[in-house]
Amino acid sequence: MIINLSPKELVRLFDQLPDVVFFIKDTDCCYTHVNQTLIQRLGVKQREDIIGKSVLQVYPPGLASKYIMQDRRVLCGEVIENLLEIQLYSNRLTGWCLTYKQPLIQDGEVVGVIGLSRDLGQPDSQHSSFGRLQEVIDHMQAHFNEPLRINLLADKAGVSVAQLERLFKRVFQITPQQLLTKLRMEAAMRALHTEAGIAEISHTCGFSDQSGFARQFKSTVGITPRAYRALVQR
Repeated sequence: MIINLSPKELVRLFDQLPDVVFFIKDTDCCYTHVNQTLIQRLGVKQREDIIGKSVLQVYPPGLASKYIMQDRRVLCGEVIENLLEIQLYSNRLTGWCLTYKQPLIQDGEVVGVIGLSRDLGQPDSQHSSFGRLQEVIDHMQAHFNEPLRINLLADKAGVSVAQLERLFKRVFQITPQQLLTKLRMEAAMRALHTEAGIAEISHTCGFSDQSGFARQFKSTVGITPRAYRALVQR
């Protein structure tokens, strides 16, 4: 039996999940439906403060351009899933999430974007493999600024590469490469609160060149390192 829920029914369901942002946008990247979590995190009072508005009207320009680029890819038929990225909230706090977006199709035509971003939760410390993976995590935290080979990490855990990938997803919800990106971006964001130069930060966070660092930072955080520094130093 197939049950189709209306957008309003979906919103009602997702209103009950405080760790999930849910939204539907039209082909102009304007919001048509949002859940309570997005309302709270944007710092507005009610749904009507968001509905009908473009992403450009509710997010800073850098972030908005990132989301619009994602949405346009989805409107062309692409599905985005398990994308690790940073959410920047109105109070300047940050949070890691996994984003999923897909085309909204009616009568065979793409009429919008439907998606959600789920907060990255705490690792499952009760999982039987948590202890086995701790040495891998310790190594990654100590050497995130160096090239890390997945084979070496698998050897430390005593498993194959494929097993390591599966265990990471079960225990940490993300892949080893995503965790490495998370460690590097968190270190970079901390460093951008200081007076250290961008090139220096790039090097100390494990990037071979500044342009590669800037691309990864913008892809993950949504804005450039310089824009982030300006935001946090206001």
